[in-house]
Order: sequence, then structure tokens, then C-alpha cells
Amino acid sequence: MSFEQATLKVEKAEEFGKLRVAVEQAFLPERIQSFLKQLDGRGIRVRNFDAVLAARVLDAAGGSRAESAPSAWQLYESLPVSDQAQVREFYLSKLETVDMALRHKFKKLYQYY
Repeated sequence: MSFEQATLKVEKAEEFGKLRVAVEQAFLPERIQSFLKQLDGRGIRVRNFDAVLAARVLDAAGGSRAESAPSAWQLYESLPVSDQAQVREFYLSKLETVDMALRHKFKKLYQYY
């Protein structure tokens, strides 16, 4: 029997969707290197999602965002814990899809220690 992830209902679909789009934008092939450079410049490990949000790196990687629009951190904070966990898991799954050449170039960011 193989592992099957349980599906959880998203409680705040609009905020969750906006945050998911911000993550997807950061991991677009044309933006991922810039995203990783920003993390490297700030000394943030790629798996430290809270630090990524606090430094507003997702906002910068997402491109055009209206001044009045909430930041990725604000969206994340507005979500219940179950939605936050799903966004974090989505982010972590996206960072594992980064091309191996880029992962090697930014290997310091990918280290666990």
C-alpha cells in the first residue's frame, strides 16, 4: 500500500489562492534565479518559509503587486493553521522542483545545517 496524502479543505480560499500564486510566480523559470539570489543576499535558507515571508522576498519575486494589496506575510498570517500548513507544504514541494544546476549553484541555501 502506498502513501496517500490526506486532503484538507481550504478555509480561506481567496487568501490561500493569492499566496499560492505568489509562490508559483517566484518559482517560474524566468524568476527563480532572482528569487534564489535574493535569499542568498539576505542569508535566508530556502526551506525557512517564515523567514522568506518576513523578508518579503515572495512579494519582490511576484512582480507587479498593487501598493494596497496585502503582502504575502499578511496573507499567510490571515490564514488558519491548516491553510498555513498547506501553503508551506506547497512552497516546500516547489523548491524541490528547481533545476539541479541551480540547486547546485545555490547549494548553500539548500543545506539543512
